[in-house]
Amino acid sequence: MALQKQFRWSDESEPHKQRTKEIIHKHPDIRNLIGRNRYTFLVILLCVTMQIGLAIMLKDAPWWVALLSAYCVGAFACHTLFVCIHECAHNLIFKNRTLNIIAGIIANLPLVFPSSVSFKKYHLKHHSFQGVEALDADMPFRWEARLIDNSVLGKALWLLLYPVFQLLRPMRLTKEISIFDGWTIINWIIQFSFLALVVYFLGAKSTCFLVASFFFSIGLHPLGARWIQEHFLTHGDQETKSYYGVLNSVNLNVGYHNEHHDFPSVPWNKLPQIKAIAGNYYTTLGFHTSYTILLFRFLFDKELSVHSRMARDNRGKNKKGIKIQEITES
Repeated sequence: MALQKQFRWSDESEPHKQRTKEIIHKHPDIRNLIGRNRYTFLVILLCVTMQIGLAIMLKDAPWWVALLSAYCVGAFACHTLFVCIHECAHNLIFKNRTLNIIAGIIANLPLVFPSSVSFKKYHLKHHSFQGVEALDADMPFRWEARLIDNSVLGKALWLLLYPVFQLLRPMRLTKEISIFDGWTIINWIIQFSFLALVVYFLGAKSTCFLVASFFFSIGLHPLGARWIQEHFLTHGDQETKSYYGVLNSVNLNVGYHNEHHDFPSVPWNKLPQIKAIAGNYYTTLGFHTSYTILLFRFLFDKELSVHSRMARDNRGKNKKGIKIQEITES
């Protein structure tokens, strides 16, 4: 197979809205899973406390201990906090939207860069307009895909610097969403104040631990394979894949990605029940069971690159599908 040098384009609308409609028709009881999980806030407090505690403990540790701790422990805590921010974006913790925003800002603290408020704005577009470059911040830039090309080193650097690319992509959505508002400013003030306190009172090693934990959590780490798992074309033209591996136990079932896209108003703890109820819709789809294997496959498989994504430009079909998503949020 020749190496793909551009995104694969589709004239069809994204697959989730139609599947949601069919599942609800055949399994109406799946609506009972829709709701919130307030206990997720305890997970946020646990992970934030753990990261701050580790930063304090590593204040005078050797550099290699700080980096190893970031890779082996901090990355997992930060990834879980990122998933919690994702739950906040869907208002899946509290009924009150403001409380979800506040919870997201708290979860953001060990993640170094302010992102929780802006994430909600562009992430919801990803659900409604998957693969539409102008609206989906999860889609790589075309120049980004060309820059990385298909070298092992290029793909490794892309994963290591993934947070940087992720920071740049929402800029192309400025015509569709307002990136800055009062809550964004509050997020920035609290985040940079927290980071300043860490730098002043704990010093360079503790700061390095938090920064490294964040970059490893969504970068060059088995956890970083999540970005390949979710929407890269690793199984033919199937746009979304789930992960049914052991790390779901510590990552709040974030691997159940087809299930989440089909029912974005179901909290993380009930996502496996979607698969149990409507299993015939998911067992026939391609999925992954190992992030480590997927990470190495992405790095060394010449047929996989940043171009391995499905793109579309049919906003009209997607807009018609929004009503189906609203069924799951009512």
